[in-house]
Amino acid sequence: MRKAYIDSIGMYVPSNVVTNKDLESRMDTSDEWIRERSGIQERHHVDGECTTDLALKASEEALEKAGMKPEDVDHIIFSTMASDYFAPGGGPMMTRRLGIPGTPALDIRMACSGFLYGLSVSKAFIESGAYENILLITSEVQSVALDFSTAGRDTAVLFGDGAAATVIKATDADQGILTVKTHSDGRYAEDLMLRTPSTLDNPFLTHEVLDKGYGRVSMNGRTVFKHAVTKFPQVINEALEASGVAKADIKLVVPHQANLRITEAVANRLDLELHKVVFSNIHKYGNTTSASIPIALYEAMAEGKIERGDYVVVASFGAGFTWGASVIKW
Repeated sequence: MRKAYIDSIGMYVPSNVVTNKDLESRMDTSDEWIRERSGIQERHHVDGECTTDLALKASEEALEKAGMKPEDVDHIIFSTMASDYFAPGGGPMMTRRLGIPGTPALDIRMACSGFLYGLSVSKAFIESGAYENILLITSEVQSVALDFSTAGRDTAVLFGDGAAATVIKATDADQGILTVKTHSDGRYAEDLMLRTPSTLDNPFLTHEVLDKGYGRVSMNGRTVFKHAVTKFPQVINEALEASGVAKADIKLVVPHQANLRITEAVANRLDLELHKVVFSNIHKYGNTTSASIPIALYEAMAEGKIERGDYVVVASFGAGFTWGASVIKW
């Protein structure tokens, strides 16, 4: 039976490292306050780079690891909340950056759940026989939309910039993406959003709109936490049941790196050993939105925590609200 499997992952983060100490000079916060509430110690922010700059470097590494040239890519799926332009999206831009004009490309804007939705689309494309090789790019630059004043600190300390590129191929072997379960609920859209530019405003970009702070990321942290710690375990169990894989057979769970406290709560609810079964690298990168899961997978493989044949679970929760989980036989 034809299946889709992850062949390789490339990643890139900007060289500009922003520590908690660095943020102390910009707002009323402290290294201890940030660590206690999020587990984050540092994050990477762009300094003159754009979304497709990050995406290109991650893609080049992924393709090299897969033994592919850009022209071998049949389809690009691009996930971001911050394209180079409001329009067109990042997918078509990457056909230019990679030098492969004419290659089909699409964008998905599913915030922190972008990688899961990208896996779902890739799985459907490959299993249908439409494509053989898909490049799933998750590239995020959130630092440009953060409020680095004390008023915005609850959100500003959390986010980092970064990109990952995942090569997904067709196979008949006993491996691959077994199942992907995704959900959304727009009733909570205003609890985590970047409002502007918006067609709610006409004209949609004015000094008045920007002065209201609509061009900055806003979040109701309590509401996000409450829903995340509930939805994460539910969708992981849903994906395990659909794939017929027992929880005891899981080698590693790689959740979206939103907040270490959320990860700890989810591990407790699933009765999983945090530092043995659940992978976290949020202390180094912060929340890199849709890039966080593949960046974590990249590092987990580098550390020898994942081998071929292992059952790996990835799961996300983010703006929308959107959430999802996938069971993968590596």
